[in-house]
Formats: sequence, structure tokens, C-alpha cells
Amino acid sequence: MDSMSLTAVVDEQLARARQSNSGRSAQTIYGGHEHFLRQTVIALLAEHEMAEHNSPGEATLQVLQGEVKVSAGSDTWHGAIGDFLIIPPVRHNLAAVDDSVVLLTVRADSREGIQ
Repeated sequence: MDSMSLTAVVDEQLARARQSNSGRSAQTIYGGHEHFLRQTVIALLAEHEMAEHNSPGEATLQVLQGEVKVSAGSDTWHGAIGDFLIIPPVRHNLAAVDDSVVLLTVRADSREGIQ
């Protein structure tokens, strides 16, 4: 069985986001095209966002650090450390209120992964 420290991954991704012009960084910690499940740690600096995008399919988001906002149309959800959200199956965005890290879990529709 493999294991890792999510705390260390959070720290590493925040450091990378601080060095990035986009103010964000991501690392897939499990899964990929050969698996049905993919888990990605995403770091966003305060006031940065992932612009509106299509839903990746069945997906959840857990806030590991900071505070984020997910908006889909006129609906908005605010999440802080420990909060868990089922990603809506519609176009949405993710914005960081302060320096934040989330764990995105996506179920791929096939072993080829989500395009």
C-alpha cells in the first residue's frame, strides 16, 4: 500500500503556485488515464481562479487549506478547511478567497479518462 503526506503536498503546491505567474499549481496524486478515479491537489493563491469550465463528470471537492468559492450560474458555495462539495454537473468556476488548496476527485467515464 502506498501512502503520502497530504500536508507535504499542500505545502509543495502552495510554494509552486507562489512561483507561478498564474497563481496556481496542481498535482495528480492518484489515478490518471489508466484508472477510473483521479485525485488532484490544486493550489490557488488569494484572488486567483480557475475560470468557468465544464463539469468533469462525477466529481467532488474537499478544501484542505484556505477558503474557496465555487460558482455555477447564480448559485455560489463558500468552502473552508474540511468542507466537502459535490461539483455541480454544469459549467462552474473555482476562486480562492485566500491562499487555498483543494482535493479534486473525479470519476472518469472510462479508463481512457476524461477529455
